[in-house]
Amino acid sequence: MRCGSKCFVVEMEIRGELRREAVTTRTSVDARKTIRIEYGAEAQILSVREKNKKER
Repeated sequence: MRCGSKCFVVEMEIRGELRREAVTTRTSVDARKTIRIEYGAEAQILSVREKNKKER
């Protein structure tokens, strides 16, 4: 984990299935990049939001 890292919740669609995954990165751009590296072109990213500490 790097300095300034935050938790982002990524909503994506893979093969017609909606999924949510938490990713720890510095920016939302890095979160998208991490998902694309992990799942490839088959993952369609719908939204990337910063997870609030109060939110569960």
